[in-house]
Amino acid sequence: MKHTGIKTLGALKTAGYTYKTIKEELRSNLINLKKAQKETFTGVHGYEKTVIPQLERAILSKHNINLLGLRGQAKTRLARQMVNLLDEYIPVVSGSEINDNPLKPISRFAKELIAEQGDETPITWLHRSERFAEKLATPDVTVADIIGDIDPIKAANLKLSYADDRVIHYGMIPRANRSIFVINELPDLQARIQVALFNILQEGDIQIRGFKLRFDLDMQFVFTANPEDYTNRGSIITPLKDRIGSQILTHYPDNIAIAKTITQQEAKLEENQSNNIYVPELAKDLLEQIGFEARDSEYVDVKSGVSARLSISAYENLLSTAELRMLATGETNTSVRLSDFMGIIPAINGKIELVYEGEQEGAASVAENLINDAIKTLFPTYFPAIEKLVRKDASTPYDEIIKWFIAGDDFELANDLTDKEYQQQLEYITPLTDLLQEYQPDLNSKDLAFFKEFVLWSLVEHKKLNKVTLTEGYGFKDSFESFIDGI
Repeated sequence: MKHTGIKTLGALKTAGYTYKTIKEELRSNLINLKKAQKETFTGVHGYEKTVIPQLERAILSKHNINLLGLRGQAKTRLARQMVNLLDEYIPVVSGSEINDNPLKPISRFAKELIAEQGDETPITWLHRSERFAEKLATPDVTVADIIGDIDPIKAANLKLSYADDRVIHYGMIPRANRSIFVINELPDLQARIQVALFNILQEGDIQIRGFKLRFDLDMQFVFTANPEDYTNRGSIITPLKDRIGSQILTHYPDNIAIAKTITQQEAKLEENQSNNIYVPELAKDLLEQIGFEARDSEYVDVKSGVSARLSISAYENLLSTAELRMLATGETNTSVRLSDFMGIIPAINGKIELVYEGEQEGAASVAENLINDAIKTLFPTYFPAIEKLVRKDASTPYDEIIKWFIAGDDFELANDLTDKEYQQQLEYITPLTDLLQEYQPDLNSKDLAFFKEFVLWSLVEHKKLNKVTLTEGYGFKDSFESFIDGI
């Protein structure tokens, strides 16, 4: 309802305002959106047929909700978006610490104010954006933090004894009355603190230092938890879990297309990067494939999860690597190169938890292996598969390229080449151009150089060529020559 001009309890009654609990608000507004065939949760991709329908069912059932999943699966984002399902404004008693409903006050302050001023009781309007509270569960969280405690300073200032309930200082949950309250990483909350939530979830009342308070708190609770926490640090105690209406499992993107959409939406780029750096679609696919490789890697702790933030941070690093080269060469535009992917290693290192074997291998080495594995996985999508073993008399599409390296000099791609020099350098390998014309004839001219480098790196991964790390760039040579050099 419109709140303009309604500033007293009497005016609110005259306007015909009817009270709804927060769960009724969420339910009725969700129903209205579904009837209007409008999207309920925006900007959350890959959950349209899995998580979001379960979340909608939980809201329709008026349940408190636990979102269970590994890190980087948009659990907190889903919780925050529930705010959009609330009424735009709700009335509260002016001056109330716990958002008292004027038609159904629960605090001593609000009840006494209404008894004294009646229909002249002043009210204010609370916007839905202010009806969201969030607390990260850490071992140092106390009952006083989330429920409340006696405030000795208030008792002294008001000259009240500790037996008077006016000396109570309310914690985060009572102050979030009529709001969505999110507790992130619930298993990290100490068991005794979880016990304090029992009655709030079931009956809506709280107990502070022995005071008999029957607050009919009006709350929508959303908890988030990582299943790994159940074994590593703590657990959700069974009686509390029993009081949470719906537990919903989240997941990572199912395919590269969804993962790419998320990365493009979330990456924070400068205007100069967006406008002046061209990124081939293959580069974007390759970046997402690295995340998929990490989730299957023997070196990475799968139970810890590989957050979607890996791809987002890596994409930002990738463009910054290209931008740094552009600044060094004095060019105003550039394209991402495959060698630029070495610049995303710090982003990968910070986003994966290694198992013992991974620690032995080294974080940077594991990150580089993930990049190489992604190249190897995607290569057959664009070109014929490179067979490990072939008959001596059999020919392959890559024979001419390998012969070129056997007959030619060493081939180098320096990092500081301008785009024109980079393209000209790759044009020297004429069989490479012929391969692309045969198997990728409709390729965008802007993508040619990246695809050529992609073929070279793939041949290295299949042991057909050898790649040498130079001071400033990479060199490629035939694998037999590298073997002789080694001897």
